[in-house]
Amino acid sequence: MVETVSDFELIRSFLQGDQAAFNKLAARYQSKIYWHARRMTGDHLDADDVMQEVLLTMYNKLHTFQFNSSLYTWVYRITATRSINHLTRKKVRKFFSLDSDQARDLSTSEDIPEQIDIRDKMLKLDGLMQKLPERQREVFILRNFEMLSYEEISAITKKSVGSLKASYFHAVAKIADWMKEDNG
Repeated sequence: MVETVSDFELIRSFLQGDQAAFNKLAARYQSKIYWHARRMTGDHLDADDVMQEVLLTMYNKLHTFQFNSSLYTWVYRITATRSINHLTRKKVRKFFSLDSDQARDLSTSEDIPEQIDIRDKMLKLDGLMQKLPERQREVFILRNFEMLSYEEISAITKKSVGSLKASYFHAVAKIADWMKEDNG
């Protein structure tokens, strides 16, 4: 039976000098940070840069963690902020590209035409998401890809549930309009 150590226990261990505890936290959140940043930036290299920034920030700022929210909330807030800052600095919107695992899955699929159609739709959606304002994109991603409730998103973004619902509504409406324009 595998014993799972809580995030809070790992944080406390790290703050007492246990570097291995931080490595466990980094391993636990690295993929989640990457994919959130990837969806926010739309680019593998940018997401990698953001992930490194977030992990460095976690390492340097974990002593400021207040234990009044989950580490997940704290990490996602940092990731969203770093992603937006990265995009602002770079001022470039790139389309989503397949990573090697997805390309391998695609090439070994028995139903390649269906997989290509799904990939094309995902590329299109990712391209459209990049056209959204950062805050609308963030809410859209957290609702649709991370499957978070408005209350959870509110804890991450520090925005009211009402403003999040409005941002989400506008994001969905814009994406639907853009898809109609492209198909019509």
